[in-house]
Amino acid sequence: MLVPYSPTWPLVFQDLRQELLPAFAGVPIDILHIGSTSVPGLAAKPVIDLLLGAPTLATIEARVADIVRLDYTYRPHYEAAIPQRRYFVKDIAGDLRIHLHGVEHGGRLWREHLRFRDLLRADDARRSEYEALKRRLAIAHAGDKAAYTVEKGVYIRSLLSAMEE
Repeated sequence: MLVPYSPTWPLVFQDLRQELLPAFAGVPIDILHIGSTSVPGLAAKPVIDLLLGAPTLATIEARVADIVRLDYTYRPHYEAAIPQRRYFVKDIAGDLRIHLHGVEHGGRLWREHLRFRDLLRADDARRSEYEALKRRLAIAHAGDKAAYTVEKGVYIRSLLSAMEE
């Protein structure tokens, strides 16, 4: 389900970021807002994606219990598909869901997430094209989140590859 952009999404992100920082006291990390809710004007599923960059994945693994205490659920089974990421989810009041993507700061996943976000923020045509794709996929795969994600991923990877050329 896609909903119109909400100016409250960056505010929710800031609150979530502040909530997470104490779990990493004394560790050089960065927490950034990524995904469609981080792009002003872009319709999105009501999911706030946080990109947690740490020096190593072991740094994140050492703090799993602290993150879980903040009502996140650790989903290690997703590591089979994306071994460079530690993944957590959280439901909050209303319809919002939180996805926390723990990755190595400066690593490939870190760079790709930021490159795609920044492209959509800067390029109105790409943002419109991506939103149109998401709307088509939401209808075509209304009951199949995995298929929606796979097809969206094909577009994202092709765009990132074109940016590297």
